[in-house]
Amino acid sequence: MEKRELTCISCPMGCQMTVCIDGKNIEVTGNTCKRGEIYAKKEVTDPRRVVTSSIGVRGGVLTRVSVKTETDIPKDKIFDCMAEILGVEIAAPIKIGDVIIKDCAGTGVSVIATRNVAKL
Repeated sequence: MEKRELTCISCPMGCQMTVCIDGKNIEVTGNTCKRGEIYAKKEVTDPRRVVTSSIGVRGGVLTRVSVKTETDIPKDKIFDCMAEILGVEIAAPIKIGDVIIKDCAGTGVSVIATRNVAKL
């Protein structure tokens, strides 16, 4: 049986959880809500993260715009996603929610703008 200690990041409580993995059976203790159990099981079977960064802007009132993946992506794809983000520059205007990169790093997840940038 494998045992892992995790700190939950699903809410501000930050519960200290213990996850025991025995084959396909996963037992979570230490969580105070259902979100903690869901997070812990997902973290030990398919760890995923939302990636946040910024992208250069041409002709805008700002030189960079903040972006994030629309949903979480597999943790092992983070560096591929960041490499793709670093290779992009876009022209203003930009609106919150605009798709900047579709299917980033082959994850099926888009990278979207999280800020408005007006044209100069």
